[in-house]
Amino acid sequence: MELTVYLAGQIHDDWREQVKEKAKEKNLPLTFVGPQTEHDLSDDIGEQILGERPGKFYKDDAASAVNNLRTQVLMQKSDVVIALFGEKYKQWNTAMDASAAITMNKPTIIIRPEELIHPLKELSNKANITVETVDQALEVLAYIYK
Repeated sequence: MELTVYLAGQIHDDWREQVKEKAKEKNLPLTFVGPQTEHDLSDDIGEQILGERPGKFYKDDAASAVNNLRTQVLMQKSDVVIALFGEKYKQWNTAMDASAAITMNKPTIIIRPEELIHPLKELSNKANITVETVDQALEVLAYIYK
């Protein structure tokens, strides 16, 4: 049985590649999807499809519409969602994606550092499980196959 895992979270570092490598090392039959990680493409996709917008607000709005559609389709097709809350960047998109996954009744694993226990307490309570590391999240998935 192969599972599709949506990797929600910041797009400014290589955490997704780390997850993929570690899953491969564990021989877990997982396919990974997630948000558009090419930041410029994510910001410009609305204008690439719809043409130039009359200002920054409208450019962002058009890009958001396309990105939200993409996220919805990929998340709905996923079996599990891993939402990583990092320490360095603002985590609005991660919170939105984790909330959407929970609302869709997708099994959700939240990864968050200790210093975010309090700010994420309600979201963590709604997720299936909250862990502190990528390794712990992968162990949860590995347990499915035992």
